[in-house]
Amino acid sequence: MTQRRIKLPDYPRVALVLQGGGALGSYQAGVYEGLANAGIHPNWVAGISIGALNCAIIAGNPPEKRVEMLRGFWETICSPPALPTALSVDPAKIFDQWLAPWGEMFKGVEHTMKCSMAAMSAIIKGQENFFKPRIMAPGGGSPDTTSFYDTSPILSTLERFADFDRINSGETRVSLGATNVATGNFVYFDSVDTKLTPKHFLASGSLPPGFPATEIDGEYYWDGGCVSNTPLEYVLGATPRKDTLVFQVDLWSARGPLPVDIFQVNERLKDIQYSSRTRTVTNAVDMAQKMRRVWFDTIDRIPASVRAKDPWFDEMMRHMMGARYNVIHLIYKNKRTEGHYKDYEFSAETMSHHWHTGLHDMHETLDCQDCLAMPAEGENFVTFDVHTRQRSSSGQFSHPAFKASGNRRRPRPNPK
Repeated sequence: MTQRRIKLPDYPRVALVLQGGGALGSYQAGVYEGLANAGIHPNWVAGISIGALNCAIIAGNPPEKRVEMLRGFWETICSPPALPTALSVDPAKIFDQWLAPWGEMFKGVEHTMKCSMAAMSAIIKGQENFFKPRIMAPGGGSPDTTSFYDTSPILSTLERFADFDRINSGETRVSLGATNVATGNFVYFDSVDTKLTPKHFLASGSLPPGFPATEIDGEYYWDGGCVSNTPLEYVLGATPRKDTLVFQVDLWSARGPLPVDIFQVNERLKDIQYSSRTRTVTNAVDMAQKMRRVWFDTIDRIPASVRAKDPWFDEMMRHMMGARYNVIHLIYKNKRTEGHYKDYEFSAETMSHHWHTGLHDMHETLDCQDCLAMPAEGENFVTFDVHTRQRSSSGQFSHPAFKASGNRRRPRPNPK
């Protein structure tokens, strides 16, 4: 799969926003490979949990080495094949042609066995170079020892694949979301004002009760996903405002089938719990843009002769318009064969599938280069989703100064 180099519009900020989602995070690595193939290098990466770990590898390496180091990181924390090679042959080759349909069914059963065995292995043995079971789990005595697993192995793994001097150099801004255990407040560790260490990245992914709280400067932190599983709001709310292109990479799909057994209930609960914050943020931004539109419509009712005499009106128009934001959504869509354990199923086979899916989705997105365009005058918030193949605009204004044209939806053209 190849991707031509793309010259982006002149966005001062190009942000990569990565959700948490455990083993699903290799999808984000594939998305980043697609960006790198197109010559797109974000100058701001923001992540939660596994998204934060991916941020470490991206920001901690020069652009030409990032994909290689991401691949090395994921191959290091993922398990080898879950079943012996003898069981991994194509069953259709064993049976005669008239038995091929049964062979296909066997392959589906085999795949499910591999996934469930890999997930069970993670529960029992942990993941080498990532986390390991506590001998006397769940331990106790202090917040950083009360958990079922010890996460200290990931610290040396991060140092192996990321240069923390580069992370703190200012070349790429890095923001990590975490939850303060004592206050319950959502906090960000940001390279703009904090010297980031491996423990800051671990804190963002310290999901209880499996993982312990991480202590930093006398405070204890849990996974940012306990409060919000996406840093999108933080990026869109940053000041000073600047025109921004955001690649928002979600690992949980808000939409899904109705569950019919208890395992599907558990899976659906995770999907809703960890994806809903993205919807909340985008809905809030949409509401803010509608309020701005009402404000401009109100100003339009004031005679031009009055507005011309008072510079306050022009100043307020510039303030209310703010910056322009273009949010590109990439959402991992679950395979039917995945189960409630998909976020802790670290098999090499599934990791490869997630990766290639992310790479495919990024290439499909970039096939429609119009989606990367700077919002037009009169717009300040547009989104694009490769799965719906539509670009949506919600922040348009009727004031003549902004050449507004009303809300519209622009369909994605068919790729050549």
